Amino acid sequence: MTRHQMREAAFILTFEKIFSNETTQQLIETAKECNDFEINQEAICLFENVDQKKDELDEIIKKYLKKWTIDRISKVALAVLRIAVYEMYYVEDINDDIVISEAVKIVQTYTLKDDVTFVNGLLASISRERTK
Repeated sequence: MTRHQMREAAFILTFEKIFSNETTQQLIETAKECNDFEINQEAICLFENVDQKKDELDEIIKKYLKKWTIDRISKVALAVLRIAVYEMYYVEDINDDIVISEAVKIVQTYTLKDDVTFVNGLLASISRERTK
């Protein structure tokens, strides 16, 4: 499984969690049973870590919203942002540019062009602030 596929699997789980009251473990088990997409331990770990830090990640995202609320963000964009912000802040061996590029690729696959621009811009703002 490539790093992109791993992120995409974590994204699918994170996206599903937004709409579900199931635990992370229940969602993982369902995903394994359905076999709709490949899932490995790295994807599971990323999903679980993002879910554990969801409130903290949302606070970071909110800080960079201009004239928006987090409730207005599409659920696809929100799931991608949570993963990307987690990687930017908590994964040391990955460059912000790679995180942004991967996030944009996933958003391009699952949503509209407006979300691509939004996610790219928001993550670029976060990255600029972090590297000051």
